[in-house]
Amino acid sequence: MSLTVTGARSELGRLLAQQNTKDDIHVNVAGQEANTLLHDGHAWKAFERRSLNGIRRALRTDAKVLVHASFAFVLADPPRDPLRSLAQVIRDNERRVLEGPVPACVVRLGYLYGPTSRDLRAYRTAFRLGRPYWAGPRNALQFNLHHDDAVDALLAAARARHAGKVFYATDGHPLPFMQFMDDFARKLGRRNPLHVPRLATAFIRPIVRKEHMQQCELAMPAAVPKPLVPGWKPCTADHRTAQDKIIAAWQA
Repeated sequence: MSLTVTGARSELGRLLAQQNTKDDIHVNVAGQEANTLLHDGHAWKAFERRSLNGIRRALRTDAKVLVHASFAFVLADPPRDPLRSLAQVIRDNERRVLEGPVPACVVRLGYLYGPTSRDLRAYRTAFRLGRPYWAGPRNALQFNLHHDDAVDALLAAARARHAGKVFYATDGHPLPFMQFMDDFARKLGRRNPLHVPRLATAFIRPIVRKEHMQQCELAMPAAVPKPLVPGWKPCTADHRTAQDKIIAAWQA
């Protein structure tokens, strides 16, 4: 019995590769590097090619079940390019997996974060230097998910009876990116976190891509998206507690 992973070099993939399973399953997390609001949009570069190559590799598995990690934000149906086109690529990828030769299901994950996130460490450095960040609107809710909960959700979905289905896995408490990051900055000693003003949009684009700006503006529903992965619930629902644990892990 074994667990195999496409995208095993990613942060989520490395965590998955450490798990043991009773059944032969394959989990595809290729492209999940982009499933976070912490990379300023740069992880979307060449996403279509990278994610499609990952699906082709995953569909060659001889495992009994394939779980495809996808993106919960597509629920909101982005209205403008480039994010609208990326969402269409994501949906096309889901269709390819579900119509493929391996019994498969899809799990749409919230935006990922955790102590292994290189991007979150970069924000830590920026906040300590007093640098501003692109915060987005203060009322646009976002779905989030701790890496550990994402691993548990993907493994819980790996059941033959789930073939052909699409599930969601989020922490159940959507909140604006601004709130998430301001709380994080304050925990690092930045009493009044600085935000890049909207008037600076044209000047900041070499650093912050349109994809990130659009994601920050794309409001998710306040209700928890369903259906959830059967038999799964998040262990990390409060982002402030999660941030405390992340900072403590870095200091250990």
